[in-house]
Amino acid sequence: MTTYEISPANGAGAKLSRPVELVCFALLVLNVTYLAAAWAQGSWVIGADGSKIFNDFVTIWAAGKMALAGHAAQAYDWSQLKPVDEGLVGPLSGYLVWPYPPTFLLVAATLALLPYVTAFFVWVFGTFVAYLAIIRAIIGDRVGYFLAAGFPAVIANTLVGQTAFLSAALIGGVLVFMDTQPIWAGILLGLLTYKPHLGLLFPIALAVSGRWRVFFTAAIVAVLMAAVSWAVFGGESWSAFASGIGHSLASDGAADWGKMQTVSGLVRALGGGDTLAWAAQIGVTIIAAAAVAVVWRSGVAYEIKAAALGVAALLAAPHLLTYDLVILAVPLAFLFRLGRAQGFQQYELAGMGLACLLIFVFPFVEAPVGLAAVVVTAALVANRALRAAQR
Repeated sequence: MTTYEISPANGAGAKLSRPVELVCFALLVLNVTYLAAAWAQGSWVIGADGSKIFNDFVTIWAAGKMALAGHAAQAYDWSQLKPVDEGLVGPLSGYLVWPYPPTFLLVAATLALLPYVTAFFVWVFGTFVAYLAIIRAIIGDRVGYFLAAGFPAVIANTLVGQTAFLSAALIGGVLVFMDTQPIWAGILLGLLTYKPHLGLLFPIALAVSGRWRVFFTAAIVAVLMAAVSWAVFGGESWSAFASGIGHSLASDGAADWGKMQTVSGLVRALGGGDTLAWAAQIGVTIIAAAAVAVVWRSGVAYEIKAAALGVAALLAAPHLLTYDLVILAVPLAFLFRLGRAQGFQQYELAGMGLACLLIFVFPFVEAPVGLAAVVVTAALVANRALRAAQR
């Protein structure tokens, strides 16, 4: 593995640090200003009349409440989860099921011990700190804090209290610790099974590169988590989760497919049916898996391998919304780290900027522009890999 010491003394990095810090600091200020305005206007967490605003975290907290009351399995039944949501935020016309495996109920139940508003901020800012720390660790310089905090997808996740900060921290942590602390990498990968579709390609990378300590540690952690959740919440919770998987994967005719940042979502947004959408998604997943296998067997720099796995994981995921694009900060951070060490390729910084811009404009277009951002990042990674292979 080739590694690089990242510091202002590394040529290209020294010239780029200050302007990049300033741009990212400006984006950070924009994010903070937006959140402050949303809070002042009563459109974030608490409404202008003091009522709680319905968002994704409401269902996390409500599912945790049901688990604490001994009704974990019922959390997977919308007809029973909805009244708990409505007890917090009032009548609902929306539809937001609890799709996570029972292992994540351990987290939800812990959060539900706190008052709702307190739990919201503990969850969002606690996972945000973990995300900041991992991006900083990847880049190896304080500019990582600004890059992470200024990333456009941060707002989408913060507003609704979703899980993307945690997902990005786990995926980034696995890649950071892969070689130096494989046991810790395996533990983090095992924890990622709370959203198993995000880890589909990790076993391929681990197998072809012979990182068996990471592989088996992750498997042990995943089994232990499942066993603990089974003991705490009962086997009925796993039965309810398993029976709901098919419903979660099925297409809902009322879905706004422009919000789904996947290949299958794009096909549906363009009017395609289920069969075509799933065929396209499976085809892209196979291509992404093959690319991961080739890159991780090659002798290219570790930064390229990590970026390739990070972006391929997003392409392969069958369910991806705008807030999940926080994870894209991980492969972009590895590309940025490599660029600072070796010098940036032509148009590479422009490509990174384009990926960020595509995520930024989503609220104005509500189209699969996030998927386009992932594809742009994949092209940057492919360019790096091909150039490295030709040397």
